[in-house]
Amino acid sequence: MSHKTIRLIAVIGASAVVTIGAAAVGVSQDRSSLDTDASPGMSTGATVTKSVAPTAPEIPQAKPAIKGPAPLPPEEQGLPG
Repeated sequence: MSHKTIRLIAVIGASAVVTIGAAAVGVSQDRSSLDTDASPGMSTGATVTKSVAPTAPEIPQAKPAIKGPAPLPPEEQGLPG
């Protein structure tokens, strides 16, 4: 066999060993710590506060600060005439 073929076989073998090692570590992990976060009941995180709705709005009616069209800035104005 040539030097390149032996190197290719060594790389494939080393990759297989690393893959099997990673799979073994994943399978052998302690699964008892996974149950500590799980609770028996469902929690949606919603908060309910009972209150009375206001009878009138806080601001009776919105009024604009500018009457009519606003003037354009000088760089947006067209040619006179």
